Amino acid sequence: MAHTSVSSASAPRLPAPGQALRNLKTPAQPARRPAVPGRGAHPPVPRGDARPAAPIRLTMRGRVVVLGLLLALAGLVVVLAATASEAANPAGAAPVAVVLPGDTLWSVAQQHVPGSDPFGAIEEIRRLNGLRDYTVHPGQRLVLPRR
Repeated sequence: MAHTSVSSASAPRLPAPGQALRNLKTPAQPARRPAVPGRGAHPPVPRGDARPAAPIRLTMRGRVVVLGLLLALAGLVVVLAATASEAANPAGAAPVAVVLPGDTLWSVAQQHVPGSDPFGAIEEIRRLNGLRDYTVHPGQRLVLPRR
């Protein structure tokens, strides 16, 4: 078997007893340069569940969609808030008829609301004027239904 010997040049030198450690030769380490912001320096990346939440960013299309949804919601609120009576009544004064001697609700309905069902017109006249029965008196003013 061949015996190989280790040369003393490649073996690390140990300090002699009483010799300070500072006299030892150490392999050269590359010098570290400080990180310059904006030149490849990155903040440390959090690990696991500690990642910060990304901010929400909307594109122009997203902003248009959100605006459209808000306008549709506002329109729905306006439609639902309007009462049925306000939406059904057209502007202007309601037509009025004065009852003449010998007039009945039937004759008033036929004369002032032609082309409609006389029974329906009579009931509408009664409802608009708060009449409890079918009796009318000469000189009485009756509000008529709109055509």
